[in-house]
Amino acid sequence: MLKKIDSGILFMLGAALISALNGALTKILSQDISALEIVFFRNLIGIFLILYTLKHTAPKLTGGKIHLLFTRGLFGFMAMILFFYTITVIPLGEAIALNKTSPFFVTILAFFLLKEGLSSRVVFALLVGFLGTVLITKPFAMSFSYVHLLGILGGFFAAAAYTTIKKIKDIYDSRIIVLSFVSVGTLFPALLFLLAPYLHLPEYLRFLFPEFIVPVGMRIWLLIIVMAIISTLSQWLLTKAYSAKNLSVIGVISYTNIPFAIGFGAMLGDAFPDTLTFIGILLIVTGGVLVSKKSK
Repeated sequence: MLKKIDSGILFMLGAALISALNGALTKILSQDISALEIVFFRNLIGIFLILYTLKHTAPKLTGGKIHLLFTRGLFGFMAMILFFYTITVIPLGEAIALNKTSPFFVTILAFFLLKEGLSSRVVFALLVGFLGTVLITKPFAMSFSYVHLLGILGGFFAAAAYTTIKKIKDIYDSRIIVLSFVSVGTLFPALLFLLAPYLHLPEYLRFLFPEFIVPVGMRIWLLIIVMAIISTLSQWLLTKAYSAKNLSVIGVISYTNIPFAIGFGAMLGDAFPDTLTFIGILLIVTGGVLVSKKSK
């Protein structure tokens, strides 16, 4: 039987590959439906998948702290919509690289909320990661966009969701944690669709309130179903991986989704990262590796 750290590595490796594939499917679907609709249908189908597994095998943990469970779902929804929207606008590898700033935010949030210490090496890693983000967004070259900011913000909300998992992993079954995520990720988009006709918002907020259009065609529905299945599987794998006691190696493995994403993006017609973007990605990975190794 695999040791827990070994299983955690496998969980994260599988989640990284599926995450990149999920990003590729999102990019394809974005040609026909909005990012919010992708989030809505992906989570709606995910609810039925999780409920089926719960009916088959009941959760063993008692639960508690329902507010943290809801908070995990809310943070997860915010991370997902921002991440999916950036995928529809900028190259896939670049969007995922920005989203991978989440480990840095996890470290910062753990310092303030979980009272975990910050060593000089961790501070250095945070600076390296920040420099990598700067090189990708290129603010001084005047090519920094609102979408880049949303990508970084998505990384922050993902970090907040992961930090919440650490608070509830011992009282909730991993499937219940994922169920909270997909449930909130279904209800909130539905609410935003209902409000959309009555709101007149600036351009930079319209991606949150698009018109709901029922997808037409077997191809679109097939892609939605496939994405929903693998996305739910990815969330379960992520939850299992981040529930491991030793996160040092697991955090490093999570960065394999960047080369996966660059490969899938190239297949879909994305330009290969330029020199500054490539260096920025390497710096984010380097900083993330250093952060992941902050504890033995």
